[in-house]
Amino acid sequence: MKNSNPFAYQNGMIDIKSDILKIVLDETSKFEYKNYTKNDIYKALNSKIRTQNDLKALLSIEAGECLEEIAEVCKNETRAKFGKNINIFTPLYISNFCDSHCVYCGFNTKNNIKRAKLSFEAIKTELINIKKTGLEEILILTGESRVNSDVEYIAKACKMASGYFKIVGVEIYPLNVDEYSFLHENGVDYVNVYQETYNPSKYQKIHLLGEKMSFIYRFNSQERAILGGMRGAGFGALLGIDDFRKDAFATALHANLIYQKYPFVEISLSVPRLRPVINNSRINPRDVHEKELLQVVMAYRLFMPHATITISTRERAGFRDNAIKIAANKLSAGVSVGIGGHSEKIGDEQFNINDERSVDEVCKSVENSGFYPLMSEYIYV
Repeated sequence: MKNSNPFAYQNGMIDIKSDILKIVLDETSKFEYKNYTKNDIYKALNSKIRTQNDLKALLSIEAGECLEEIAEVCKNETRAKFGKNINIFTPLYISNFCDSHCVYCGFNTKNNIKRAKLSFEAIKTELINIKKTGLEEILILTGESRVNSDVEYIAKACKMASGYFKIVGVEIYPLNVDEYSFLHENGVDYVNVYQETYNPSKYQKIHLLGEKMSFIYRFNSQERAILGGMRGAGFGALLGIDDFRKDAFATALHANLIYQKYPFVEISLSVPRLRPVINNSRINPRDVHEKELLQVVMAYRLFMPHATITISTRERAGFRDNAIKIAANKLSAGVSVGIGGHSEKIGDEQFNINDERSVDEVCKSVENSGFYPLMSEYIYV
């Protein structure tokens, strides 16, 4: 059902009456990132508890000229909270069918790609092959299609995954509270939902079909997941779609407000950038180069010291290796973004990756940098 209002709910979508969206949009609209000085940045660096204004200063244009000073403070914050541990995981794409038309995504329903959905036997094969690499954490992903990958299908896949891995996450289409609860009962520990952009007007222009057209429903996904029993919630904007400084600010503020409301929840932040997709090699991040990306990562670390920060294989190996020395503490490894990519690929990829290293290669690189690749820090009794 087409609905051009990004603040409207579609049939079956539950409104949890959260007030966080209004706060995020109001504060983001006030962010004038050209108005900050070096004094503002040094004040943010010297603060023990950083405010929203400190976050704005760290994301400002002026802060881009102070990256070395920011990096030194970041290193200390990161080591103090995480030591030298770097968490390692891999994604598993089980279906690339999609009912949404998002103009930047390789899975979008209008894109002519090879569609596929793994059988449960094929999922088992993928899980066994991934388990052989020594990993203990897996992230299950699908396209946004309730028809082709319904909640029951995802839940069964996650239940299977929980038999092989200590930690299971999902990155799927947004759900209602009861559906998140059902996934949690079937072994899911955390949920990642990326808002793509926090600019409702831009969001409306690039989401042209499907449930994903509802900006407000997507925004409240993490809170619904927490109400459904999830212990972890992941946040991110697809940097390069719109003004990356404002999107980065909104992402961090969104995550922090959720943390303030639910202080028992494990918060994670990701910094995906636009990547070329099948049939559109021109998709690339606007104005977000590696320098700017590192600035965002460091601003996240200083604003939310305890949050997990992930750098995916969208980025090149050298950037990822450097980011863990400064602010990031989680990496994906041995990644395939196609369907069946850990055994026999039967469906096309969501986007092109930059770092194709195996789990062993990533772990060795982490060790060579003086860090410890951590497969899981959870002990189950």
